[in-house]
Amino acid sequence: MKQKLLWTLLLVGFTLQAEAQTGKNPTEEKKLTLVSDLKLSGFILSQYQYSGQHGAHSNSFNIRMARLSLEGRILRDFFWKTQVQFNGNTATLGQSPRVVDLFAEWQKYKTLRVKFGQFKRPFTFENPLHPIDQGFMSVSQSVTKLSGFADRTGEHASNGRDLGLQVQGDVLPNSQGRALLHYQVGVYNGQGINVKDVDQRKDVIGGVWVMPIKGLRLGVFGWRGSYSRTGSYTIVHPTTHQPVLDGSGNPQTAKGTQTVEKKRYAISGEYVANGWTFRSEYISSKGYGFKTTYNTKADLQDANINYALGDRANGYYALVIMPMMKKQMHLKARLDRYCADGSSVTAKTMYELGADYELTRNLKFSAEYVLVHDKMLEHQNYQMLDFQIGLRF
Repeated sequence: MKQKLLWTLLLVGFTLQAEAQTGKNPTEEKKLTLVSDLKLSGFILSQYQYSGQHGAHSNSFNIRMARLSLEGRILRDFFWKTQVQFNGNTATLGQSPRVVDLFAEWQKYKTLRVKFGQFKRPFTFENPLHPIDQGFMSVSQSVTKLSGFADRTGEHASNGRDLGLQVQGDVLPNSQGRALLHYQVGVYNGQGINVKDVDQRKDVIGGVWVMPIKGLRLGVFGWRGSYSRTGSYTIVHPTTHQPVLDGSGNPQTAKGTQTVEKKRYAISGEYVANGWTFRSEYISSKGYGFKTTYNTKADLQDANINYALGDRANGYYALVIMPMMKKQMHLKARLDRYCADGSSVTAKTMYELGADYELTRNLKFSAEYVLVHDKMLEHQNYQMLDFQIGLRF
């Protein structure tokens, strides 16, 4: 139903956009004062990636993602957007075509904006960046695992988004009118995109950052919430987490709702000036995850919690993007480390070097070399190559 609704909106938007270009019929012009500034756009990211991981060598061409979006305004003060994403195959929930954005935001005041629907969670600087502008082959490991992309809780792939309500604004303008402080806070289902709440608890996520000089942001973020499933699970001892056995020595099972907590914070810094970008973030998380990742209904019905991995995780990244040809070519490097159980024993560190070239604003070529050191593997070191073409329309 949601997919049909989205396609209907896109079709209507395309029709209205075409009519707006003529603008000759007074009746049509009157209608467009209600729905105006329509924009139909999208992008495609195609990819080739090689991995030399021992026992799991791979090299493949891939459509990393394609998106089609429609946006506009209602009565001038309300901005709205709907966006659908396609990538991979349709065998799993995480890769099938799906609605990623569907929201409206009241934007009358810069100091107070209210957004409602499905959109990005207000957590970290990297999460809301456009996939082509983000700069590397994907977001960092810590953002992937702790910001709702491929979350450690077992939530389905949600591109850092959820359903909820958010307020945000820019305040304390200086003498030039540039805001010195930004805030954002929201409440969300906590279940990821296109899914209703399960435990009727809500995630509260917020962030604040200062901008003392142009191009510099220093921020902190917090996240308190839960992720739940209703299904079958093995009953465990509340302290040892070992299975509780029945009279025959077999693990006891039950059906019901299981919940894992999300207690997270992030510390972020970024400086962008004259084509240079410096950005670094540290993320820490407390809370268990489920044993399976929600890709199919069968996964969702598995409510077993992965106690073996522990309830701690953290990670950080630091990157630099350096201009070589103004607005066209950049060299880049990133150090990206993630510890799946919060200790160095499980650390996966990626050392990345790359370059990109923008033939036009709408066409970008990227290449990366990656040296991976993964302490959870027997053969800990391997190399990767990644090539991508980003096309906007």
